[in-house]
Amino acid sequence: MDLTLAIKVIIMGIVEGLTEFLPISSTGHLILAGSLLDFTGEKVKVFEIVIQAGAMLAVCWEYRVKIFRVILDFSSDIGARRFVLNLAVAFLPAVVLGLIFGKAIKEHLFKPVPVALAFIVGAFIILLVERRNRRILTPRVDSVDDMSITDALKVGLAQCFALIPGTSRSGASIIGAMAFGLSRRAATEFSFFLAIPTLFGATIYSLYKERDLLSAADLPMFGLGALSAFVSAFLCVRWLLRFISTHDFTVFAWYRIVFGVLVLVTAWTGWVVWAE
Repeated sequence: MDLTLAIKVIIMGIVEGLTEFLPISSTGHLILAGSLLDFTGEKVKVFEIVIQAGAMLAVCWEYRVKIFRVILDFSSDIGARRFVLNLAVAFLPAVVLGLIFGKAIKEHLFKPVPVALAFIVGAFIILLVERRNRRILTPRVDSVDDMSITDALKVGLAQCFALIPGTSRSGASIIGAMAFGLSRRAATEFSFFLAIPTLFGATIYSLYKERDLLSAADLPMFGLGALSAFVSAFLCVRWLLRFISTHDFTVFAWYRIVFGVLVLVTAWTGWVVWAE
């Protein structure tokens, strides 16, 4: 792997790590970064999915104590079993709908206007939810450990909107959870935990599906990308947890509006090939 390719891979990994857990759509940012870096193609699409595993490992490391406790106490603690069941229930809806509608979504919605609209509509939903939450002094659910199976199912259904390009997986799950009564921190943390099976599953599925496209020579590229995604995601997760303790998500809503306009402008001028 030459130096130029290594730099591109590191940049893409950083973009993935910084955007995966923020409500701003990592996919949209990876498309833009890849186009600007002239880093596109079928193999790059697999690369963009696989490096999500690096971002996922950052969450695993940040919450390693809780994860190990859940694993060790699973057989004896009802709370640990309920936590795992909640993750499974929240994970399944997107899997089912993704398998059914994934091909149609790629064919019809992965275009500049739908992507831009998803950015902008998502921004207004964030603004509406945050405005409503200012009138609620005490959230119904303050911790991920207090969630019911019904709460998990609702968040899982909200995450399904992320199948629409430009929506953002974390944005759909976090804002959806807040709309259903979770505190901002509980919604954010559950979105982090939900990323573990979601991103892990996407990585395994992509590697299996495109196995004929890859070779052992691709390992350094994928490894370096995953490593840079891990480092940047770890820093982003730490920062986001501090940020939400004193701020809401309004700033991300306005950012989404600006980015949505950027999608339309770059597509209209031909600067970015969003169909890729």
